[in-house]
This record gives sequence, structure tokens and C-alpha cells, in this order.
Amino acid sequence: MATNAIDQTRRMLSLVTYLRERPGARVDEVARAFGISHEELVSDLQVLPLCGTSFRGGDLLDIDTDGEHIWWHNAGAVDSSGQPLRLAADEATALLVAARAVATLPGLRESDREALRRAEAKLEEAAGEHARASSRLSVTFESEGGAFAEVDRALSERRRLWLRYYSPGRDELTEREVDPIRLFVVGHTYLEGWCRLSEARRTFRLDRVAEIRLLDEESDPPPVTPRDLSAGLVQPAADDPRVVIEVGPRGRWVAEYWPHDSAEELPDGGLRVTLRTPDPAQLRRLALRLGADGRITEPPELADSAREAARAALAAYGE
Repeated sequence: MATNAIDQTRRMLSLVTYLRERPGARVDEVARAFGISHEELVSDLQVLPLCGTSFRGGDLLDIDTDGEHIWWHNAGAVDSSGQPLRLAADEATALLVAARAVATLPGLRESDREALRRAEAKLEEAAGEHARASSRLSVTFESEGGAFAEVDRALSERRRLWLRYYSPGRDELTEREVDPIRLFVVGHTYLEGWCRLSEARRTFRLDRVAEIRLLDEESDPPPVTPRDLSAGLVQPAADDPRVVIEVGPRGRWVAEYWPHDSAEELPDGGLRVTLRTPDPAQLRRLALRLGADGRITEPPELADSAREAARAALAAYGE
């Protein structure tokens, strides 16, 4: 079952109440109660200790697990039931600015937008005079924010998406229809979905989505097992060739756009980027794009083929 960001937030709020009432709850029983996998529950438990009643960290949720049971060590200490909400100036400002910004996202369900507005009104009442400072601040979402809202809505309504997507490997924009499976964050926000262009599961980075539309067609991805992302987004196969690319200062964008194992600083301000790929031909195209700003250094045979491709391109240009 695909899970969108809003549904996950609701689940985690319910999880707090569930764990408070069941000290030492078994991991497998909790996962079964919430209809999620063991891995999804562990992911939620890694986020909960970052939450609490104060932004300063004094009242964060002290929740951990030994792999079999879940323990909440300070459930009583963070119980604020019956106590009025008191916010410092920075806390009130941050909450109000965030609530107002999220409420303006395109594609947000109207019920969620209304809930945010009600929460904003309560925050303003609790913040008192501090609320006036927040009215002078605003947040503008970049393209990733708009794409996120459309993807989240598509997941909620089980509808297909149309994307115009930038592929750095081919340096081109492609148009495709995608049945969304889930949203996840690994450094950047990604959409995992079933691409109807390639008829395969694909991952799309939201800040590379140039244009997005919600379609009337029902989303119907084939059943797939969610990828295990505990080892990171890039998980090359053992037999994928290792490639080293050295770039100058103007080629540092390679480390931003290409998944890589490491990026070492060079004395001239450039980078030595190490990565693995099942398709070295893409890296020959990358070498041509870099020109004087970078070169492939390993493996030697790929470096030679990239130089030969550059010579052929120059010869064709001369003709």
C-alpha cells in the first residue's frame, strides 16, 4: 500500500498515543496493528526521537527499541495534557510561518488546508503578541514544493501523473506518464513510481521535475516490493564498473547531479568523484559535456573511449 506524507504524519501521531498506552510493546505487534512493514515502523521510530514539545530539545521523545520491544522512557515527562500551550517567540514564529506556507501549496486537499487554518488560529491565540512578528515573514516554495503537493494528491486520489523530467545522464527533458507508488526523502525528495514510458519502476527527484500534471486516469502500478533504502538511494551491483572522474571548479555540478560513492576535494577547487554505473556509455556523454572542465581517469579503457569519442566529435564539427 502506497503511503503519502500526510498519511505517514497521521500514523506517527497515532503511534505516539499507542506507545504511551502500551509500555514495552512488541515491534511485530505494533507493525501489524498499523498495517505497515517492520522496516516502515523502524523508520518511524527513528524520526520520533526528533519530535517533542520544545524546539530546543529539552522535551524530546526518548523512544528506542531493542529490536523486539519499544520503550518510551520519558512518557510522563512530556505529558502536557491539561496545561496551556506556551510558546517562545522563535517557536511561535517558526510554527506560524510554516503553517501559512504549507497552506498555500497547490494541490493540497481542501480538508487539510482547512485543518491548517484552524491550527494557525489556535497558534496565534497561544502565541499572543509573538504572532505579530510572524506576519512579517513569508516562505516561497521552489519547484520541489509544488511537485510534492501534486504527487501527494496523486497518491491520495490514486491518479496517474504526467511529468516533464530532466535526466542528467542524457542531458534531456523527457515526457512520461507515471503511476506513483510512494514519496521518500534521502537527501532530496523522490517519487518512486511505475513509468509507463519504460514499463518499469523508476525513481524521480522532485527538483528535476520541470512540469507536472494530475491526470484523470486511475493509477494502477503493478505490485512491487518497496526498495530497502537503509543503505542509501544508490546501491550499485557488485559487478558494476567503478569509475573515477576528476572535474575542475566549473564541473563540481557532477557531484550534485550524479549519484556517487565519494567526492574528494582537489587542490584546484575541483573534485575527484568516484561512482559505479551499469551503463558506461552515459559517462562518455558526460565527459563530452564537461569538455575542458573534467576527464575520466579510471578505468583506463573508459578513459580511452571517452577521448576517442571527443576526437570523433571534434572531427565531425570540423567537417
